[in-house]
Amino acid sequence: MPPLNPAEQEQHLRDLATEFGALDTRIRDLSYTPGSDALRQISPLLVKSQELTAAALVRLSALGGSAFTDTAGSRASLECLASVVVASTMATNDLANALDVNPYEGAPFPGHPADDEAVRTARHTEALPELAIHLTNAAYHCDMSAVGCDYVARHLATAQEQSKPAQPVTVPELTAAQYDALKALSLGEGRLYESSQRGLGVTRVAASDGTRVSITTFGVLAKHGFVAVDTSTPLFHGGQAITVTGQGQQALDKERPAAARAATPVAAPKPVSAPRAHR
Repeated sequence: MPPLNPAEQEQHLRDLATEFGALDTRIRDLSYTPGSDALRQISPLLVKSQELTAAALVRLSALGGSAFTDTAGSRASLECLASVVVASTMATNDLANALDVNPYEGAPFPGHPADDEAVRTARHTEALPELAIHLTNAAYHCDMSAVGCDYVARHLATAQEQSKPAQPVTVPELTAAQYDALKALSLGEGRLYESSQRGLGVTRVAASDGTRVSITTFGVLAKHGFVAVDTSTPLFHGGQAITVTGQGQQALDKERPAAARAATPVAAPKPVSAPRAHR
């Protein structure tokens, strides 16, 4: 099958959806008088509808005859695009029917009397409801065509995202203290809670094995996505449960980092006394 540029096809479909939406708006906002005025205003809408039907058919042929058919869910997209061709054709048909019921002015055959003003008004009045029905249906079919094009475009965008190679997850390096805190929390029953200290609320972390975890260390673990907190419960009255995420387990699979060595203090040299001068 010939190669396909999904991004290009997606953009074509989004543009087509925009054009169908614009035609829908033009039809709904149409203001006309039956007769020559209606013919003049509906005719370009009919031509545009035919152009969009042809464009939808081109998109269907491009996708249906390409490697897109190997993509999961492509059948539903192709069926949807085929329904767009049908809907846009129905919009064209309704616009054509609007022109069909439109009353035209012209000279009758010889021997037949010309319409007077009362007859002309009656013909216009009778045609108005039928014109309105056909134009309303045409606008609806244009709207459905826009929705269908947008659906297929979104499927193409999703397929492109899924086809991209997965990016390797880089697990940030932990300090020894952060590793120990994460190890303690992985045992379960870790909690984030708020305690009262001198009348002030202080947020603390409790590990099941008694390991002391500072709120700063916990903040680093949470920032990297190593731990998750159940926020459905309040910090007080039992606190919030802490769980170690899959990314946190990956960090624990690594070797524990060595603790940073404390710098050995170097004694400052004693000042050397200047020799006394002999008298």
